[in-house]
Amino acid sequence: MYAFEFEKPKSVADAVTALKEEDAQALGGGQTLIPSLKARLAMPSKLVSLSGIEEMKGVSSEGGVVTIGGGTTHEVVAEQAAEAYPGLASLASRIGDPAVRSRGTIGGSLANNDPSACYPAAALGSGATIVTDSREIAADDFFAGLFETVLEEGEIITSVKFPVPEKARYEKFAQPASRFPLVAVFVAKFSDGVRVAVTGASENGVFRWSEAESALSSDFSVGALDGLSASADQMIADLHGTPAYRAHLIGVLTKRAVASLS
Repeated sequence: MYAFEFEKPKSVADAVTALKEEDAQALGGGQTLIPSLKARLAMPSKLVSLSGIEEMKGVSSEGGVVTIGGGTTHEVVAEQAAEAYPGLASLASRIGDPAVRSRGTIGGSLANNDPSACYPAAALGSGATIVTDSREIAADDFFAGLFETVLEEGEIITSVKFPVPEKARYEKFAQPASRFPLVAVFVAKFSDGVRVAVTGASENGVFRWSEAESALSSDFSVGALDGLSASADQMIADLHGTPAYRAHLIGVLTKRAVASLS
């Protein structure tokens, strides 16, 4: 570790002001940033902790939309969203381990956009809206590639709005050591169609499997996926699996999700 300044504002406005300082960086739950600091992969001169901003915490439900504060931990989402959006709560309950779930936040996860993170699949699969201190961004427009989003420098995710589908399921094939998904699929059925989001598989991060969406929107059944296969192009290749293996898992997990919802 190395020396840096630390500030813990109590409001979004104060946090935005603090982040305008040169080389300042926001700190959510710290589950990604703190290890990066220890390894000196990130070296900001100032950390601005968002953990003291109460207006960015909590889960509420109204008019078929679940709104989650950007500073809400995975543990709280798993508990408080269970009734209104069980598919999302189930996803949150399986992120990492208890220590990670008690500290990690939804805003931090989405802002970091790790290619194997769980929440990006929920946001994209649900057609969520990411609310920041200055604007609202549709999930379809938010993710910009590997560890990249359209967030501007110093912009803070204050909340995320999730339209609640008729039914939804997150199927995750976890890497045992990290508990990140080797591949995971979020399937959400709405009255006007189906959304299928995939995480853990692509070099470009989370994406929608449009062929499966079209097939399932016409016939929400496992059989509708017969003959469909995800392309292995630009899939991740590492010691845990080949691109072809990950592409195969996408189909397997999508079928499992649909089967559990049928």
